[in-house]
Amino acid sequence: MQNEQTLSELNKIYPVSRETFSRLQEYETLLRQWQAKTNLVSPATLNAFWTRHVADSLQCLAIAPNAKNWIDLGSGGGFPALPIAIKRACDSPETFGRHVLVESNHKKCAFLREVARKTGTPVVVINDRIESATKQIQAGEFQVITARALAPLAKLLDLASPMMNGETVAVFHKGREFRTELEDCRGLWWFDLVIHESRIESGSVLLEIRNPVAEGPARSGVGSRTDEAS
Repeated sequence: MQNEQTLSELNKIYPVSRETFSRLQEYETLLRQWQAKTNLVSPATLNAFWTRHVADSLQCLAIAPNAKNWIDLGSGGGFPALPIAIKRACDSPETFGRHVLVESNHKKCAFLREVARKTGTPVVVINDRIESATKQIQAGEFQVITARALAPLAKLLDLASPMMNGETVAVFHKGREFRTELEDCRGLWWFDLVIHESRIESGSVLLEIRNPVAEGPARSGVGSRTDEAS
């Protein structure tokens, strides 16, 4: 009964099959086992796996439902990258494309690879610093760039912009202080922005960013287009 309720709640955020749900349950089991020896997520959020982590991750799919190639920066315990990849590998294998996770911590990379192996999800885990790992990636090679709880927005744009062209979207999870981070980009970056309110945590958002351009003080601004999505 509990499983049915959890699946029902998850489907309100983004529909998943029962097979996907089963693989995500395997992910939860592994996360709890590894969390005892490796700090993968905040201990306070461990019991909120399905909402704080899985559902929160799957929100990204609603922004780019047809994207095939995804790269996640600073993957940590695998959010949002692994729930997205597990869902797409299970429910849409014919359009899976490429899913790359970049993480510098060796133990976390071992965990990510174990989840991928146990859930049958063909992701690529790169154990390297983001600045080094992304040097060989051409602009537009990935359609979506994600990051959650990694760095301030200005730093994220430093990391992501070399990989972006007009067809690329960056989706960054941000908390209640996101407007301060936007203001901190003024005079540094110009980009198209859509703000999506989180359906999981009140006050949090997903920032959908396109066409970032590094700016100087002569042309300050945050976005040539800023929209608030419902």
